[in-house]
Amino acid sequence: MAELLAVCRVYVLHPDPGTVGVTAIDKRPVEGRVKVRPYGLYADVQADRANHGGLDQAVYAYAQEDADHWSVELGREVTPGLFGENLRISGLDVNGAVIGEQWRIGSALLEVTQPRTPCQTFGRRLGEQRWVRRFTQANRTGAYLRVVENGDLGAGDTVDVVHHPLHGVTVADWFGAQYGLARAAAGSGSAGSADSTGADDAEAPSPESLEELAQRLLNAHAAGEVRLSVDMHRRSEQAASRAVVD
Repeated sequence: MAELLAVCRVYVLHPDPGTVGVTAIDKRPVEGRVKVRPYGLYADVQADRANHGGLDQAVYAYAQEDADHWSVELGREVTPGLFGENLRISGLDVNGAVIGEQWRIGSALLEVTQPRTPCQTFGRRLGEQRWVRRFTQANRTGAYLRVVENGDLGAGDTVDVVHHPLHGVTVADWFGAQYGLARAAAGSGSAGSADSTGADDAEAPSPESLEELAQRLLNAHAAGEVRLSVDMHRRSEQAASRAVVD
């Protein structure tokens, strides 16, 4: 059973040398139940609203299993909110969530929209060498969510997957295809299942290209199976036409 372990909101704004001048990435757990509205959690905020937040990136979820992976890699605990996430979830493969998948948490209904693309603010937050590159290559991005139904949620709530689109393109599929990455095994400490000999790679099916995944998403969007975020729709159209994806 998947469970919401922590709900995190901005704790304090910090000065940042980026273009905005401040960052709201310092999220920390709060007690009690928290209201969820179209633009995210009540009393939360995003400093760089051009690249974070909005209706399609209202809430950011990260899996405890992926946090555990990074705790080993970094040699320190990855506490809820350290990665700037709003929801820390256990027992659910967040990276394996299908774009458009819907989760019922408390009385709120949330929908997976896209992976998180790490930025330099995130790198400065962690203070680890080559952090953006390392986070990208691990393909453990977590997922952005839109709010389908307002409600409230709190630590200890179950996370129920109530809708699973048939197109099958997951958060990790899309992000991996963008950057030529292997899919991180759910709950695993490695980014792939093959051993050092590469024997398993020979038996594994070849991943679909970004163009193929993009066309599947566009077809599903056109059929009303999924409502792509503005960013995902743009990227899918670019990829489907073999344009360079930024």
